[in-house]
Amino acid sequence: MALSIEQLNAAAPDQFAALLDGTYEHSPWIAQRAAAARPFRSLAHLKHALVQVVSSAPEDEQLGLIRAHPELAGKAMVSKTLTAESTHEQGKAGLTECTPEEFAKIQQLNAGYNAKFGFPFILAVRGPRGTGFGKREIIDTFERRLHHPADFERGEALRNIHRIAEIRLDDKFGVTPALGNLVWDWHEQLSVHTDPGYAEKGQLTVTYLTEAHRACAQQIAGCMRDAGFDSVEIDAVGNVVGRYEGTTPDAKTLLTGSHYDTVRNGGKYDGRLGIFVPIACVRELKRQNRRLPFAFEVVGFAEEEGQRYKATFLGSGALTGHFDPKWLDQKDADGITMREARAIAGLKEEDIPKLKRDPSKYLGFVEVHIEQGPVLTELDLPLGIVTSINGGVRYVGEVIGMASHAGTTPMNRRRDAAAAVAELILYAEKRAARDGDSVATVGMLEVPSGSINVVPGRCKFSLDMRAPNNPQRDKLTADVLAELVAICERRGVRHTIEESMKASAAPSAPDWQQRWEKAVDALGVPLHRMPSGAGHDAMKLHEVMPQAMLFVRGINSGISHNPLESSTNNDIQLAVEAFQLLLDNLASEKAH
Repeated sequence: MALSIEQLNAAAPDQFAALLDGTYEHSPWIAQRAAAARPFRSLAHLKHALVQVVSSAPEDEQLGLIRAHPELAGKAMVSKTLTAESTHEQGKAGLTECTPEEFAKIQQLNAGYNAKFGFPFILAVRGPRGTGFGKREIIDTFERRLHHPADFERGEALRNIHRIAEIRLDDKFGVTPALGNLVWDWHEQLSVHTDPGYAEKGQLTVTYLTEAHRACAQQIAGCMRDAGFDSVEIDAVGNVVGRYEGTTPDAKTLLTGSHYDTVRNGGKYDGRLGIFVPIACVRELKRQNRRLPFAFEVVGFAEEEGQRYKATFLGSGALTGHFDPKWLDQKDADGITMREARAIAGLKEEDIPKLKRDPSKYLGFVEVHIEQGPVLTELDLPLGIVTSINGGVRYVGEVIGMASHAGTTPMNRRRDAAAAVAELILYAEKRAARDGDSVATVGMLEVPSGSINVVPGRCKFSLDMRAPNNPQRDKLTADVLAELVAICERRGVRHTIEESMKASAAPSAPDWQQRWEKAVDALGVPLHRMPSGAGHDAMKLHEVMPQAMLFVRGINSGISHNPLESSTNNDIQLAVEAFQLLLDNLASEKAH
């Protein structure tokens, strides 16, 4: 019989621990301490309480927990002394049926890992979908994590232990994250489409209006139709637009969505999560034969990443009336103009102005997005409330000194352009850190015609600076640029600097942020408010209507713009449930 939260809340302390036996390998102390956090409001609340016990435990207890776990395909598996839970998990991943070569490889990795870290390699082998990693994927992950620093890897081991515990708890409670599984599967199905040159390498790349991009649009449109949207279209810039009408024809509309294009060799969840989560919500509304007192419009934005053409936010920009016709003359790397690409896709230029939305007909814009960073995963939280999308400014610059002989130019006579930029990089790093939530990055660095035996006479560089609000961004920018001037004067070099991009911060509308907070709190998930360091389609919609975002935790340290980008079925399930609650609460507001 499946366990229930009510049963756990009513249990005596010893019984409470017994009911959760096996959740954490040979570590009953975790459940014993978590009992004090009762009553639990939900399974998500229980999971977080167990995580909190581990995170607040001393390091020696954390290491003891890690060491309580068996090695993958290790002696305990061979001697059949694994716990029932571990036997099931390793068997599901195929580790009980390794070839001699695979077994030898894993044994070699186990030995190297233990020698480096002093504890066994821990991996939630049932994976983010709960159906199990393949052996090749397990070995690849093993090899990758061997290169981590020791303190980072200890955290990664604990995060995998929590994922193992989460899946075991789902089994105990008889819970299946059905909507999380569905949305996870939709991402996998969409990821089969990728641009030429990348498919052969097994890499995901979908850039604006390529064949793969158009195939994605058609697949998303089909998904919307299957879910029960009242109307679905691919508009004049390639956006996929689905509408689920409200109870009355004149009802205002809630707008949501995100982008389906990707960076080169990117991940499956950036942008796309914000399309599929609300589609799942509409699917459930349709299954319940239920309408809301407002219309619900979900948009798969055609372009946000600026990969094929220089212009960005082509999809969301068209909805705000900010599509610049000059962009149509931009060329891609093969010399194909945007106008030519649009003609191939059958999109009409004269229809673009018609896409501009009338803000008076909209309640606002909300967006779900994978976090694209390590904050939520390090806090062991599945969801985060976005307070503001950081404002940013970018520069391209060059320092010009004097190229000279590396052997004959004394150190105090040099006019080293690269050393000046290096000093600027270190200053920008320290200055941004002073704010706590500002960031500064020099992502491009080049010494033109550099030689190993020549003091650099020129150094080209980029600067990317971001902060949660415009005054903070502007103060950071002013300080970094002033330091650039000071460095150049002190070193006897000169510089050029050109602003290449500037975007205002997009603070979340307080009432919409509170709606996300109310939904997340109702799930029993602790609230964590955070700025978004990355840009999103919500930035564009912010120009014409109120907006607020919900972040979803990513695994693999929250990495994004990378093939390792992913999320779990459980976290996606919570995102869908939070969106459903937002819709329900908004419906109640409108009813009163």
